[in-house]
Amino acid sequence: MKIKRISLFALILTLLFTFGCSKSITLKKNNQNRANNIHKQPIDPVKQKLNNMTLDEKIGQLIIAGIDDYTNNEHSKALINSYHVGGFILFGRNIKNADQLLELINSLKEINSSNNKIPILLGVDEEGGRVSRMPSEFVRLPSNGAIGQVNNSNFSYKIGEILGQEIKSFGLNVDFAPVLDVNSNPKNPVIGDRSFGSTPSLVSKLGLQTMKGIQSQNIIPVVKHFPGHGDTSIDSHVGLPIVYNDMKRLNSLELIPFSDAIQNGADMVMVAHILLPKIDSNNPASFSKTIITDILRKSMNFNGVVITDDMTMGAIVKNYNIGEASVNSLNAGSDIILVCHDFDKEVTVLNAIKNSVAKGTLSEESINEKVYRILKLKEKYNLKDTKTASINVQEINNKINNLLGNYMK
Repeated sequence: MKIKRISLFALILTLLFTFGCSKSITLKKNNQNRANNIHKQPIDPVKQKLNNMTLDEKIGQLIIAGIDDYTNNEHSKALINSYHVGGFILFGRNIKNADQLLELINSLKEINSSNNKIPILLGVDEEGGRVSRMPSEFVRLPSNGAIGQVNNSNFSYKIGEILGQEIKSFGLNVDFAPVLDVNSNPKNPVIGDRSFGSTPSLVSKLGLQTMKGIQSQNIIPVVKHFPGHGDTSIDSHVGLPIVYNDMKRLNSLELIPFSDAIQNGADMVMVAHILLPKIDSNNPASFSKTIITDILRKSMNFNGVVITDDMTMGAIVKNYNIGEASVNSLNAGSDIILVCHDFDKEVTVLNAIKNSVAKGTLSEESINEKVYRILKLKEKYNLKDTKTASINVQEINNKINNLLGNYMK
């Protein structure tokens, strides 16, 4: 009897030991699996880049600046070396001919690659028609208004392709186009034939194809001028336009092309210097939280990069302090401040942003979110500061002549 009790006790101990070991082994395996899963989670290379940047480098990414010469001079070099700006926009004042333009762009890339880890955005306003920055050696492309009269989606797409090819041939990577403004006011002094037409359906149809054509060449298109500059009676280069349209009107007309572009992969949206008192009575669109965050980001689900129109335009500098306006714009939801003219103004904006972080009026957390979006866009287009050896102007001109011959006889 005693032996039986001992045997039973031994059996119970054996079972308990076996169960305990099994449970222990299972727990160890589960813990190991969790550890392996954590280890296997993909590393975000953009987040890694962001984490390795200084505050000054991050602030620099929030600026696209203008250049005041035909060459990479002391000002543009300082913007790269000391302020780490995220990009440059070029104008007619920077372009003599194709060879000079190529030399300037290559020089900017060379200096940036020697001093900064992040490649620069390099863009122009190349819309076609009267807004063109390409050197005079190129055949001129028609205005959007003329393209609207042809009203052919394939033609509009091919125009976008050629715009992208022209820009890419120099090593540029951003086109501040297409214009998605509906030309609803015949007295508008700034849009006119820069628009595809007077109806949102036509602007949306053709503008979307031009955007896609530009993207097909691995060039970043910037749709503009949100939330619509087509019903203004003042040129924002000169003064601040006031438009008394409400949300019902915007939703039925001005916002339609932008909404369609966003749903079809728009990468960057430019916000205009327009005051819409029925939507935000205090702030122009370019630093209105209602317009940028509530309408563009939340209502229209835009997750890409928001850039302002040029902060040195009359609409801003005649009515606001440029530094304060730029900080307000970032707090309202924009990612990049465009400062096209005057080195002193560019430095003023950069310093205002840095001072606002020190004061706590602009958080570094919000800067990180903005820079992440910018870096993500640069990664998407695989931007590099690679120099371009030469340009074949004639090849592009032949494509333009053939295209125009087929659609604009």
